[in-house]
Amino acid sequence: MSVIALVLAAAAPMTRHATQVGNQAPTSPGLFGAVFALLLVLGLIVGLGWLLKRMPGSGFRPAAGLKLVASLPLGAKERVVVVEVAGQQLLLGVTAGGINALHTLDTPLPTPPPPSLPDLKKLPDFAQLLAQKLRKDR
Repeated sequence: MSVIALVLAAAAPMTRHATQVGNQAPTSPGLFGAVFALLLVLGLIVGLGWLLKRMPGSGFRPAAGLKLVASLPLGAKERVVVVEVAGQQLLLGVTAGGINALHTLDTPLPTPPPPSLPDLKKLPDFAQLLAQKLRKDR
């Protein structure tokens, strides 16, 4: 019994000065801190994109005097392209191994009309199409 009493007497001062677990842990940031960090990261992405566009040689701006007129894929890595350089159109063959000039066009290719959105008023009604489809299945 004396050993147990001795252990309890030795442990008594330790329990008086024991600290709570996790008292020294830093608190997590609140909602304001999370929103601020998100806005900071988004601002950094936009700022770096703006800076990259204005740097010379970034590759985002098309070359002056060079214009891709048409492109036709022939295989997985082969294609035929028409490029306009200083008003003259060249027919080029592009492969994985290189680029070859195939022909110089005497008359330039007509420019294709710009793509347009379909007229939404002429499209059939979805409810009618669905009803027709359901009637055919029965």
